[in-house]
Amino acid sequence: MKLTALRIGFTIAACAALVVGCSSSESGGGDAGTAPPKIEPLGALGDGEGQLNLIAWAGYAENGSNDPAVDWVTPFEQQTGCKVNVKVGNTSDEMVQLMRSGQYDGVSASGDATLRLIYAGDVAPVNTALVGNYSTISSFLKDKPWNSVDGQMYGIPHGWGANLLMYNVGVVTDAPDSWGAVFTDAGKYKGKVTAYDSPIYIADAALYLMKTKPELGIKDPYSLTTEQLDAAVELLTQQRENVSEYWSDYTKEVQAFESGTSVIGTTWQVIANTIGSENKVQVNTVLPKEGATGWSDTWMVAAKAAHPNCMYKWMDWITSPKVNAQVAEYFGEAPAQTKACEFTSEKDFCDIYHATDEAYASQLHYWTTPQKQCVDGSGDNCTAYDEWVSKWQQIKG
Repeated sequence: MKLTALRIGFTIAACAALVVGCSSSESGGGDAGTAPPKIEPLGALGDGEGQLNLIAWAGYAENGSNDPAVDWVTPFEQQTGCKVNVKVGNTSDEMVQLMRSGQYDGVSASGDATLRLIYAGDVAPVNTALVGNYSTISSFLKDKPWNSVDGQMYGIPHGWGANLLMYNVGVVTDAPDSWGAVFTDAGKYKGKVTAYDSPIYIADAALYLMKTKPELGIKDPYSLTTEQLDAAVELLTQQRENVSEYWSDYTKEVQAFESGTSVIGTTWQVIANTIGSENKVQVNTVLPKEGATGWSDTWMVAAKAAHPNCMYKWMDWITSPKVNAQVAEYFGEAPAQTKACEFTSEKDFCDIYHATDEAYASQLHYWTTPQKQCVDGSGDNCTAYDEWVSKWQQIKG
């Protein structure tokens, strides 16, 4: 898995990243109404239509063309008769725009895209009763703010991960246990701090403030009033003076830590594993005491899918135990399917990624598209995604 993850990294420019320079009209803005358009989910599963057009992150729909030994698409095609065509999406914003073209049946959407798709009417509610493997997907991934509205699921969970704190143990000798190491104490590592390059990273600062400055009244890092957003922006602007580089392509973070240009910052477990396999520098990861942000990807069905039956068959296939295990190990994430842990080639894989650890997962605040209608249900005075985009541009200068 470690070497595989590195290989994936070199094939994509920005895995699960956002386009930070887009305008609100390009990104969808996140300023949605109070309810999604009324769209009925599929009522019954029929025969496959013979074709399936997907938008997916690199590594999510492998057909053997990148590595003959890595192929879960061909068996699906043989079993269902659905010929799969995959458009690799490089960013969440790109995926949103591609879905609005009407050419695709489904998408593997991250939480920073899902609500934009739901409230714009680009995706349909999902009838989970038609997806047999849904019943054994981790319960802590179901009916969440990023994949459902008013108890109605809008997709099938695929895999997830935490945004952790990583540090070079040879340089950062006092093991950190707080995000304060890259915020209030970042000056200790001036010019050696790294951070994720995305407007959604504002939530990391908001989470830290939520735990350390209760007087701000932050209850959810994705539901920020103007005052709360400004406080997070101020913290990130101060951090900027100590940042060596912002990363979205995770191979760049691997290179930065191995070269010594970065010694501490936000990361994914797969990055730490990759650095460990190279054995050039020793790093540790920690889930800080404040908790962390995280991501959970969801397979969603286009509202006007030309091949809905094939899409439902795909969602059931990709979350089946053996296939979900394959994807998780190849990509470097926790599988959504609880039974996948029985089929991983690395027997400790699910332990490393805390795949079925509900207590661990409860410490994460998963990426969710900021909306004017606060995603935590607290009111309608929150800042929308387009405001976060503007603020992120301001922070980076």
